[in-house]
Amino acid sequence: MPTLPEPHQLRQTAESFGVDAERYDRARPRYPAALIDRLAAAGRDVLDVGCGTGIVARQLRDRGCAVLGVEPDERMAQFARTRGIDVEVAAFEQWDAKGRTFDAVVAGQSWHWVEPARGARKAAEALRPGGLLGLFWHLFVPPEDIAAAFGEAFRKAVPESPIKFNRTPTRDAYRPVVEKALAGTEFGEPEVQFYEWHHDYTRDEYLDLLPTQGGLTRVSDEQRAAVLTAVGAVIDARGGQFTCDYTTVLFTAENR
Repeated sequence: MPTLPEPHQLRQTAESFGVDAERYDRARPRYPAALIDRLAAAGRDVLDVGCGTGIVARQLRDRGCAVLGVEPDERMAQFARTRGIDVEVAAFEQWDAKGRTFDAVVAGQSWHWVEPARGARKAAEALRPGGLLGLFWHLFVPPEDIAAAFGEAFRKAVPESPIKFNRTPTRDAYRPVVEKALAGTEFGEPEVQFYEWHHDYTRDEYLDLLPTQGGLTRVSDEQRAAVLTAVGAVIDARGGQFTCDYTTVLFTAENR
């Protein structure tokens, strides 16, 4: 069986989310207030890696932080700018800090697109002594029938995709990504916090969210429609709505 590429090697996918930046910003869930408070407590100056449309940046700005975003997709960056976020366009590994340093470097739902060793070195260079690296992701678990319908439809519609969806993500799903990045660095042992919450989706809201996932940003309209039709049918059978369980996992490490 061929070895699947690591996410950071899928550059075309990593830089594809701006295909519909407005939908991405509208549909993607925000982050728990307690998590944002934890990051904001690290200090005022924050660097947001893979800032996308500025979802994390705006939440931190509302806590009084001054946020600079780094984003490889100009379309996403431009959307964030329209919302008042300062963004520089670059892959983080090639980004030039120009001597600037920050109290915190954060990455929401994006660090798996960063080359581990180079990204960690870049983060350490951008952080002040004692600064905080905060890496976090949503783990979402829709009901089993909806997850199964999505997985089956995606495999049928996009059999050639290198992205494989895990129907039951565990709390440790992103731990290997973090451990690989921090191995051999000056960062301290990462601490882990979990934030559990729920969101009620209507059929239309969930079908609005699905195309913002990496597996569906670079497919044809026909392939995307096939997946959404299959998932929509299952949600319709449930009465047109359902509750999705979320766990947002936050890894933090101090720059020594």
